[in-house]
Amino acid sequence: MRAIVVEDEEPARQLIHSYLTGIDDIQIIGEYADGYSGAIAINRDKPDLVFLDIQLPRIDGFELLELIDCKPQIVFTTAYDQHAIEAFERNATDYLLKPFSRERFLKALDKVREQYQIRAGRQHDSQAPDISSLSDAVPLNRIVIKDSKGIHVVPLDAVSYFEAQGDYVMIYTANGRYMKKQTLKVLENRLNTNTFIRVHRSYIVNTGAIQKIERYEKGSYLALLKGNIRIKISETGYKKLRESLDF
Repeated sequence: MRAIVVEDEEPARQLIHSYLTGIDDIQIIGEYADGYSGAIAINRDKPDLVFLDIQLPRIDGFELLELIDCKPQIVFTTAYDQHAIEAFERNATDYLLKPFSRERFLKALDKVREQYQIRAGRQHDSQAPDISSLSDAVPLNRIVIKDSKGIHVVPLDAVSYFEAQGDYVMIYTANGRYMKKQTLKVLENRLNTNTFIRVHRSYIVNTGAIQKIERYEKGSYLALLKGNIRIKISETGYKKLRESLDF
């Protein structure tokens, strides 16, 4: 199996190397110290296995998973146990809590081999990390988007509103707009509902971007946002805004 290590700490990378000494069925083909470089390498080299830290420079391990097109097995390596639930929701093969022993590392490799055999016997891979599966328990503070121009990291406070477009969501900021493959419902579950409110089946609005709310027609309203943008508000959305903004 071909493996990539994405880990910003040199001692941790060396430890993985030492534990793999004498293990012939796993070959490290690349090492990367930040999430951005790791994502590019994974998409280019399409490894079978990734040893992935979570706390990384530029973009973190979970954000990296949203950017990769292939489906390698993921073994998370981290010093923080609070990420374990989300890791397994992403269908990670294993989760190694630093500092981990060689014995624990070898147990992780046994799981990797088992999954590798299962995958080899299946025409369709149902065991790979589901990068669209997001944990409701971990709120977003930024959004990572990959497009033809590269990888964009957009802070949430820069977003004016989100618009549903089928299985995609359009993200609007003062500096432009970005398309991300994700449903509005999935995104809604990751947002701070005190700041971002689902005002319509097609829109989630940043309350900090609202300048005025006016009646549109019976049972609906309009939100006037910065930049002279108007967003339709449903009756239910209006009630949510009243509760949130206390008017």
